[in-house]
Amino acid sequence: MTDTDLSKTQTPAMRGFAGAVAALRAGVDTPRAYLERCIEAIETWEPRIGAFVATNFDGARAAADRSTARWKSGAPLSALDGMPVGIKDIMETADMPTEQGSPLFAGWRGGRDGAAVAALRGAGAVIVGKTVTTEFAATEPRGTCNPWDISRTPGGSSSGSAAAVSAGLVPVALGTQVIGSILRPASFCGVYGYKPSVGGINRGGSFDGFSQSCTGVLAATLEDTWITARVIAARAGGDAGSPGISGPLEPPPAKTPRRLALLETAGWSTASDEAIGALRQALDRLKAAGIEIVDKDSDEAVAAAEAAIADAVAISRAINAWESRWPLNTYARDMDRTKLSAGMLERLETAEKMDQEEYAGLLERRRSVRETYARLAADCDACITLSASGPAPVGLQSTGNPAFAIPSSLLGTPALTMPLLKAEGLPLGLQMIGFADRDAALFAAAAACEGTLRAGK
Repeated sequence: MTDTDLSKTQTPAMRGFAGAVAALRAGVDTPRAYLERCIEAIETWEPRIGAFVATNFDGARAAADRSTARWKSGAPLSALDGMPVGIKDIMETADMPTEQGSPLFAGWRGGRDGAAVAALRGAGAVIVGKTVTTEFAATEPRGTCNPWDISRTPGGSSSGSAAAVSAGLVPVALGTQVIGSILRPASFCGVYGYKPSVGGINRGGSFDGFSQSCTGVLAATLEDTWITARVIAARAGGDAGSPGISGPLEPPPAKTPRRLALLETAGWSTASDEAIGALRQALDRLKAAGIEIVDKDSDEAVAAAEAAIADAVAISRAINAWESRWPLNTYARDMDRTKLSAGMLERLETAEKMDQEEYAGLLERRRSVRETYARLAADCDACITLSASGPAPVGLQSTGNPAFAIPSSLLGTPALTMPLLKAEGLPLGLQMIGFADRDAALFAAAAACEGTLRAGK
């Protein structure tokens, strides 16, 4: 039987951690036993999907044993104590290389943990390995396959993190997003994906210095998603100048939203009929539960927001190009230019044709877009849309269309994708977008919507 045959006969199964805490507390399970189940899954799936670029099983086992002792003594460090985690290979880890998906950094070691990684270790989490990223967390794929069908992309740039969670190799993995790098792969691989408000999680030691970039979480459950992000922020804070994600350490209680705004975004014209139909059915169920749904045809503020984000792709890509000028110019000049992909060299060429005034104009446009969108908060609890235009496309040469994921990146707002829809029998995410620095409120609304949509299934 070939690898392709195996991927079609073995359905991915996510592995949550929050639900296992009661067993750890009761002594029925242990972090070491939980880790061994993850390692067994890695050994089964990894040859097929290539989610990890490096692993440290010896270090993970030692950490799991320390966690086991803490649980047995009734003194866990946090709700994450003993939880296996994958780290996107754009973030520094003291015990493994950080290669950034680039041959320029093959084997490179910084000798330290990034802020989010250090916070996870301090909370007792078990760092299992580094998950595959596209080149510099951008567009060039690095071979990871989608566990649902290995002929399809897992999305990017947090490709390895999404695939690892989807197949149950770890319950949680860190990702980053500056365009659509958490929401899109989470949608394609059928996992939960959370991009915080910009600045929400400290990016120290993470090689993604863009002004729209965020460290976020891909996870097996909504509970795991929030707890992980909140515990990291409690220990590491947010980016410089930002207090970081706030709210309870436990998942915010579900709160049914009064009104949600449907945002079609520029992705609507590319969405498949089946994807739009799946979203429409979900909206009908939410309406039946008493939630008002407004759109650009029924609400002027929604229409204004739609118009504001219509050019989100072009604005974001131009901002990123300018912000990529360094270090790409020095990589090309001072290092081995031949190890940069054609896409990176094209981005550098674009950046070098821009000037400071053009960049300033882009920032002003972004500020105006954010102000227009923020007005929705007066009458809507959150926005709702698709996370992708359809299921993961066939082929590994592209990571797919990010049009639905880009708006929240441009807006700097929190966004969540939940694996609640399907198209062509494959996962498709339902996306909810909140308002800046109101991440906990978004989770409360998402929990209520998830409960409604899963009821009776």
